[in-house]
Amino acid sequence: MRVETTETGFLVSGDRRVSAILLEPDGARCLLVFAHGAGAGMRHATIETFARGVAGFRIATLRFQFPYTEAGRRRPDPPLVLQRSVRAAVAHARAMRPALPLLSGGRSMGGRMASNADAAEALDVAGFVFHAFPLHPPGKPATSRADHLNQVEKPMLFLNGTRDRLADPELLAGVCERLGPRATLHCIDGGDHSLHVLKRSGRRQEDVDLEAAEAVSEWCRERLGL
Repeated sequence: MRVETTETGFLVSGDRRVSAILLEPDGARCLLVFAHGAGAGMRHATIETFARGVAGFRIATLRFQFPYTEAGRRRPDPPLVLQRSVRAAVAHARAMRPALPLLSGGRSMGGRMASNADAAEALDVAGFVFHAFPLHPPGKPATSRADHLNQVEKPMLFLNGTRDRLADPELLAGVCERLGPRATLHCIDGGDHSLHVLKRSGRRQEDVDLEAAEAVSEWCRERLGL
């Protein structure tokens, strides 16, 4: 399958422009607008692997930089700036590929900002894909970071590892249960916050990465009809 990479970019506000990468397989079913996490930008290996993985199932991705990573800073922008960036990225994706159904989401903080943006004002997307949703700070179990999901009316897929220190498995399962049929939880057995497994688990990381990508594909087909 041929996969085309297009370097692009868009304005977040005023003259603040950020970079983006469109990864598009032949015959794409949909386009996932995917935001990076707090500690690394859109070119991080974990995000690149995920984007390549879903491309194998004909799911295109638009990855983009938040303003702080574009400027080479380490400290994330304020939440409103991050949410504005997600909204601008969705608009850019719509302009680039108007015929494709859109999804939104992201890795860790990026996914949370996407859902926060939708909770504040609904995004023009069919659903959300969360790659390691950060339910709470490391070692401090809580669920308040998920409170805004009550206002998200679209289907949501949670891809989380059972060893994720930022998402206690039982607490996350409880959140998804409260959200009802809108939420689908796919647990990566032995996965950490990057969905990486230990070597002693006996599982190959390539197989785990394929599992995550296939879970997105199946959810798109079964839950969204894409």
